[in-house]
Amino acid sequence: MKGALSNQQTLRLKYAVELRRARVEGPDSDRPYVGLENIESRTGRLIPSATTGAAEGEFVSTSGESLSALFEEGDILFGKLRPYLAKAWIAEFNGRCSTELLPLRPEKIHPRFGLYIVLSQQFIDAVDASTFGSKMPRADWEFIGNLPIPLPPQQKQSDVVRFLDRETADIDDLIAAKQQLLDLLAEKRRAIVADAVMRGLNPAASLRPSGIDWLGDIPAHWEVERSRWLFRERDERSETGTEEMLTVSHITGVTPRSEKDVNMFEAESTAGYKLCFAGDLAINTLWAWMGAMGIARVDGIVSPAYNVYTPGPRLLPDYVDALVRIPVFAQEVTRYSKGVWSSRLRLYPEGLFETRWPVPPLDEQQQIVEHIAAETAKIDRLRAATEHSITLLKERRGALIAAAVTGQIDIPEAA
Repeated sequence: MKGALSNQQTLRLKYAVELRRARVEGPDSDRPYVGLENIESRTGRLIPSATTGAAEGEFVSTSGESLSALFEEGDILFGKLRPYLAKAWIAEFNGRCSTELLPLRPEKIHPRFGLYIVLSQQFIDAVDASTFGSKMPRADWEFIGNLPIPLPPQQKQSDVVRFLDRETADIDDLIAAKQQLLDLLAEKRRAIVADAVMRGLNPAASLRPSGIDWLGDIPAHWEVERSRWLFRERDERSETGTEEMLTVSHITGVTPRSEKDVNMFEAESTAGYKLCFAGDLAINTLWAWMGAMGIARVDGIVSPAYNVYTPGPRLLPDYVDALVRIPVFAQEVTRYSKGVWSSRLRLYPEGLFETRWPVPPLDEQQQIVEHIAAETAKIDRLRAATEHSITLLKERRGALIAAAVTGQIDIPEAA
């Protein structure tokens, strides 16, 4: 592996570990299943799944894929699918795993030293460069197993592990604290928006019951109106489909697809898609219950399965965007959505038109919009700075691992 010192022994990975080749068909209640989704990138940690807890076997499902690989406690599981994600974990129990994970039994290598090796950036880069398949890039064991790795004496491996366990734990604690700050900032951001659009900016304003459960009390001079009197549905179609394609999600609202760094299904032709103009409210019919709606900032087209509405003169588009993006509004529209399964509810125009909205005076809506923009900008700057510091900490973590396993830093022996 590139970076190993000349005075440090190297060995091909396949001579330091043994690949377990046992496979099993179907579920096995005695062996919990671990998928790639259960392993956190770059940290070597297991992520609880939907059925999770902290105990062995509560982390993962007992169903899993029809064909899975067997692993034993102490094995190193390394993800060969999309290896740039750097997913590896030391098994803490006997189980089954996705065949996209390679179960490696350590033989001539300390398990945690081996884990740090396969999580090092040099190793990940080498494996990633060997992948085949554009949409689902994979590496194979023939290549991975032949990669040379640094292999110092066992005592030195133990010293490196002890050093890295301590140092990475400190870095991880810092990252966790900053992630907690991000969570608090997100919560504060949501509270600022919700309070402004539902209560206004004057804390001394007299309030009255709105008559709407999700809204509660509102300023006495605000009105409440059914949305059927506030919006009109727009169902105009593109003749050519050459307009900007817009996506609608619960995270980013309405954004041009060209700005999203994701591989999304693209129809052969978008002629007949719905026109959506700047200032229109676009709603992802299938995901409205998750909050997938918002105001378009540019002209474009959306899927014909979506719904588009034009706000009337009593609502400012920016006020509408702020209101529909708060979680409590998504909960409200869920009441008017239709479907057998909760995860497949659809919000049709007749459902949206049953919802009731707060309607502040237009000048007050403008003040609310400006207040939200100013306050959230402060939070967003702090969030960006915090995210940057997390990135730097992760880079330091990776550099430390790479330097330690390749002998580029002097690590004291255990006392």
